[in-house]
Amino acid sequence: MTTSDFKKGLAIRIKGETYVIINYQFVNPGKGAAFTRTKVKNVKSGKVMEITFRSDEQVEEANMEYKRCQYLYSDGSDFHFMDNSSYEQFSMSAEMVGEQADYMMDGGNVVIVFVDGMPVSLQLPPKMEFKVIESPPGEKGDTATGGTKQVTIETGAKVAAPLFIKEGDIIRVNTETGAYTERVVK
Repeated sequence: MTTSDFKKGLAIRIKGETYVIINYQFVNPGKGAAFTRTKVKNVKSGKVMEITFRSDEQVEEANMEYKRCQYLYSDGSDFHFMDNSSYEQFSMSAEMVGEQADYMMDGGNVVIVFVDGMPVSLQLPPKMEFKVIESPPGEKGDTATGGTKQVTIETGAKVAAPLFIKEGDIIRVNTETGAYTERVVK
């Protein structure tokens, strides 16, 4: 595979070590050859580093496996999951889960990415529905700030939502950006 095939979450092998791409950027300077700058995380050590590749460079893709799993609970430092097909339980560190923890509900389904039998990252659906548990009142004429307020959803995360959102409403949130997308009418 070449660097043009890179995408976020892809696992690659460099000098026998497996890395997951956290971020990448294609750079085409006015002078000189184009290159791809990547931020990668070592699967075994968890160390994050930046690596630059020539645009035509060949890279070995690591064997990735995607499994549907159920999120069970968090004990503070680790998040515990169960494989839906084998019922095997395993955990991932809070560092591996990252900001996605804000949108995980007990018993919710996620897709876990395994590389060489080890869980390395998780994928949530791009949009999820949450109940608003706390919503400050929107004051009339309070639109100088763009007409949004911070509401708290059932996972405890804060989301900027329009002033008309009230406690008890169900809202759809983009899990990649953390942005409010719409109110769900049921």
